[in-house]
Amino acid sequence: MTAAVKVAVIGTGLVGSGWAVVFARAGCDVALYDSVPGAAERGREVVAQQLRDLAAHGLIAEAPEAVLGRVSVARDLADALSGAAYAQESTFERLDVKREVFSAIDAAIGPDTLVGSSSSGIPASAYTDHVACRSRCLVAHPVNPPSLAPVVELVPAPWTAPETVRSVRALMEQVGQSPVEMTREIEGFILNRLQGVLLMEAWRLVEEGYATAEDVDRTVKDGLGLRWAFMGPFETIDLNAPGGVADYARRLGPLYRSIAASTAEHKVWDDAVIGTVEAQRRAVLPADGLAERRAWRDRRLMALAAHKKDAEA
Repeated sequence: MTAAVKVAVIGTGLVGSGWAVVFARAGCDVALYDSVPGAAERGREVVAQQLRDLAAHGLIAEAPEAVLGRVSVARDLADALSGAAYAQESTFERLDVKREVFSAIDAAIGPDTLVGSSSSGIPASAYTDHVACRSRCLVAHPVNPPSLAPVVELVPAPWTAPETVRSVRALMEQVGQSPVEMTREIEGFILNRLQGVLLMEAWRLVEEGYATAEDVDRTVKDGLGLRWAFMGPFETIDLNAPGGVADYARRLGPLYRSIAASTAEHKVWDDAVIGTVEAQRRAVLPADGLAERRAWRDRRLMALAAHKKDAEA
C-alpha cells in the first residue's frame, strides 16, 4: 500500500473524524459513512475544524481546504467501500453493534480491502468470526484523537493473515502514525491495560481518602506525565537508577511487590466513589465547560506535537 489510496471511514464520531484527518492529511482520498442520518456530514465539519486548528499550529503542509477536498461523504456503505484499499471501523464499543457492522461490511467489501477496527478493548475474534473477509480484519486501536496522538495498537485475531498485519502496519507508518503490534489477543490490549492499572489505583486513593482527585491528577500532570510525553515506562526506569533497569528493579522491586500485595483487591467503582470524584471534578470544571476544555486539551496536544516535531527534526 501507499499513502495515495482510498480509505473508508465507517463511523464518524470523534474517533472516526480524527481518523479522517489522519488519512486525508497524508494524501488519501477518504470516504465517510455513518448509518445515522446526517452524522457523516457533521463528521466532515469536525474534520474541517480540526484541519484549521492543525494549520494554525503548523502541523499540516497544505491549506486546510485542500486537505478537506479529499474528504467526501459516501452515499451508503457500498459506496464508501467501493475501491477502498483500507477501511477503518469506528462505531460504538458494543459487541452486538460491531458484529452487525462487520456483517454489513462483509456483504459490500471488495476482494482486497483490509479492515481495521478502532475497538478499545473488544478483540476482533469476538465480532469477525462469522464473516468471509475475516482474514483481512484486525484491531487498529488509536488514542483519541488519533490525529494528535499517533500510537495505533494492531491486534490480530487468530485468523488474521500475517500479510494483513504487515500491510496495515505499513499503511499506518506511511500516514504518520506510530503502530505497535501485539502477537495475540488479550482484553484491553496494551494501552488500556496500562491505563487501567493507573486508573484503578487513582480511584482507590480517592475512595480511601488518601488524596483528592485534583492532587492525583497533578501527580501525573506535573510528574509522571512529563517524562511519559517522550519516553515509556521501561526507558524511564532505565534512566532512574545508576546501573539502569536491572539496578532499578533490584532497588525498588521489593517496594512495588509490597504495594501490589496491599492492593490485591480490585473493587468495582461504585456510586459512592463515582459521586465523590464527580463532585471534585465539577468543583474544578463545571459540566458546561467540558466541551471548551476538550478543545483546550486538543490545542495543548497540538502544541506538544509541534514541539516534538521540531525536536526530532
